[in-house]
Amino acid sequence: MPVKDLQDLLKHELGDLYFAEKHILKALKKMTKEATDPALRQRMVRHQGETEKQIDRIERAFAALGLKAKAQKCPGILGIIEEHEEFKKDEEPSKEALAAFDMGSGLRVEHYEIAAYRGIIALSKALGEREVADLMAKNLAEEVEMERFLVTNSLRALKETARNEAA
Repeated sequence: MPVKDLQDLLKHELGDLYFAEKHILKALKKMTKEATDPALRQRMVRHQGETEKQIDRIERAFAALGLKAKAQKCPGILGIIEEHEEFKKDEEPSKEALAAFDMGSGLRVEHYEIAAYRGIIALSKALGEREVADLMAKNLAEEVEMERFLVTNSLRALKETARNEAA
């Protein structure tokens, strides 16, 4: 679909986020199984539920525009997911090393999502699409909260992993 104006761009960006969140949900389920830190695993399970709600909000945003939800391929998120899968395959990491790598992967995903949501909120506001902006602001708040959790808990979890490896 050609993007000829800002309204088309909004549809494109919503489709991009729709695609991304669906793929993130699949990847998150896999990464939850890889987590060695109980607090991180518990938070990842919670984030799966949040991601399901985010997908629903994106569908509601499409509906607010009078459209049916349609995914738009998101090469950015596919690249982050591919990087994770290649690391597992090519590097054959230990369980601990994979869990540590997953924290960085999680941060990359959250930063990508935060940037995408901030962009679509600004675009929605500029177009007067208040309902879309409000729905996407809820998604953004959850992504920022998850990013904060990862930043706050990564160092503790990595130190604990290092201690366990040394023992």
